[in-house]
Amino acid sequence: MTRAGLTPARVVAAGLDLADADGLGAVTVSALARRLGVQVPSLYAHVGGSGDLASRLTATALDELADRVTEAVAGRARHDALVAMADAYRDFAVAHPGRWQATRQLAGPTTEVLAAGRRHAELARAVLRGYGLGEPGATHAVRLLGSVVTGWVDSEQRGAFAHSEPEAESSWRWTLDRLDAMLAGSTPG
Repeated sequence: MTRAGLTPARVVAAGLDLADADGLGAVTVSALARRLGVQVPSLYAHVGGSGDLASRLTATALDELADRVTEAVAGRARHDALVAMADAYRDFAVAHPGRWQATRQLAGPTTEVLAAGRRHAELARAVLRGYGLGEPGATHAVRLLGSVVTGWVDSEQRGAFAHSEPEAESSWRWTLDRLDAMLAGSTPG
């Protein structure tokens, strides 16, 4: 019999909390069962195994991040929206390192993972709309923005910028300003 009150959402939330505390690699079905105080077979009433759990962790973390980005960019345009979006990603990774790792893992292409991923692409397109890019320029810019922001944050999370001057914050601002200038100077299409 499953523990009263245990739901797929609670299992996933506990998994994300465990990931934030101990790293995404620590999130296994058995570790999660211990954390929730249930037997491993009890979890299978709520998640379909480690692959399903990974997909649910990814989709939920992506949705949480998209909610933060949506709030951060509301009412902003161009440079301000670009910086707000990038800062929301960076701040999320610092506050929730395990959730950040979950957004970066290649989880199964479930409907939920694909929908969460589309939210991020749509948010990037909304931020970039102020630059007046046509196609295929807008698609190129979405990919560039995603690569710059996630690449930077991944590198920073690994400590890549901690051993040299200037400080990472200065380089982060410089990078975002250069990205804005490049996008502002782009020709449509």
